[in-house]
Amino acid sequence: MVESRLNKPLAIGAIIVALILGVLLGMTSGVVDRIFGGPNPKTIASASLESMRAQNRLIAFVARYVSVTTSTTSRFGFDAKRTLILPGDVRYELDLSKLQPEDVTWDASSHTLRVQLPEVELAGPEVDLSAAQEYGESGVLSSLTNADQQLDQANRAKAVSDLRKQASGAVPMRLAREAARQAVQRSFAMPLLAAGFKDAKVVAKFPTEGTDETSYLDVSTPYNEAIAEAERRRAQDSR
Repeated sequence: MVESRLNKPLAIGAIIVALILGVLLGMTSGVVDRIFGGPNPKTIASASLESMRAQNRLIAFVARYVSVTTSTTSRFGFDAKRTLILPGDVRYELDLSKLQPEDVTWDASSHTLRVQLPEVELAGPEVDLSAAQEYGESGVLSSLTNADQQLDQANRAKAVSDLRKQASGAVPMRLAREAARQAVQRSFAMPLLAAGFKDAKVVAKFPTEGTDETSYLDVSTPYNEAIAEAERRRAQDSR
């Protein structure tokens, strides 16, 4: 189960506004003409690149997933079973600091700026323990041993792994890539348009596009850290 939404962080707007203001200020003050001999798309693209690299990370997309896991155990001829329903948020990010000058090229013949994007990175999941549901069959084994606690721990580990698996699926990865692509293309296109290059196009692509491979970088939170952070947040909320 998944509930997805586009995230429109202030960082995206800040990038675009800063770039446009910089170009407009330069044009009105004559700085652009004095330094560049008139607006130059390569120079504008280079300035846009440096501004984006300074922003560091772009959160292009955020999705919430729900994992349902069940664990069972048997001892002394008795059985115990526990089920966990655990929601968690996963962020899809671009590390803009990885953009290099050679990743941005200007094709004068077609008025096209081409941008080679770094791979999307998965961050999270940020599990929501306050919305988690745990239930099972209370029996002799649960009464005599710590089977319930062990099953809950096993369920949480499996749930975090399942959330990551859902997040790396083809559909959410496609949505995340498209959101990231559009954000980067706008960030490069708006300064060009503001400088008077009305026919300029920006085409951003990921390394594996055009192939059957789907690639991303997994920088997701380890299980123990994800649960510990969720418990810390829940403790703060309960104060």
